Amino acid sequence: MRLVIARCSVDYSGRLNAHLPLATRLLVHKGDGSLLVHSDGGSYKPLNWMSPPCSLATEAPGEEESTAGVVEVWRVTHKKTGDALRVQIYEILHDTNHDLGIDPGLQKDGVEADLQRLLAEQVELLGEGTTLVRREYPTAIGPVDLMVRDAAGAAVAVEVKRRGDIDGVEQLTRYLELLGRDPHLAPVAGVFAAQEIKPQARVLAEDRGIRCLVLDYDEMKGIESGVPRLF
Repeated sequence: MRLVIARCSVDYSGRLNAHLPLATRLLVHKGDGSLLVHSDGGSYKPLNWMSPPCSLATEAPGEEESTAGVVEVWRVTHKKTGDALRVQIYEILHDTNHDLGIDPGLQKDGVEADLQRLLAEQVELLGEGTTLVRREYPTAIGPVDLMVRDAAGAAVAVEVKRRGDIDGVEQLTRYLELLGRDPHLAPVAGVFAAQEIKPQARVLAEDRGIRCLVLDYDEMKGIESGVPRLF
């Protein structure tokens, strides 16, 4: 992982266009190829980013850019969509590389772990004819909560959360991109399952072709939830 603190401006082009004017920011270039642009405020989420699969290339600044003080240009391009993140660097204040090794993955809390176990036992909630391949299906970037096959035999990766937010959708997206390269699995569909799914996360998931499933934890445990029903 490369950590760079730099005075920079950032332009994103693709399905939408966005601009970050000149300021001091943290640039995180991760081992999976992704780039995240952080500020010192505005919560934990990056101001802009590019998810893998993508590649970073360093370019010499143009004549006008050099005159304006740009010393280096980074272009991060998504390999599938062609979306691009262009970073104009005016000054590098800090630049380090760190090998973090293989991460053991997030240890789920009790409810999340129970949801995963219960869904594996009640896999038909994902659709009639669905069968479980295994829990904690291993990948190079961490285990997928559930790998299943639908009634037609197609592979489906399932990410289980207590509260489903955008970060969970991004996590599942990374798994799907990696699993889709396996000819024994491809194409791989995705299901984002949680007790509660935030509206922004649902919009992002559906835009990426990921199905959302709201789980009733009490009902899955065999306890009536008290939620009114039509039948």
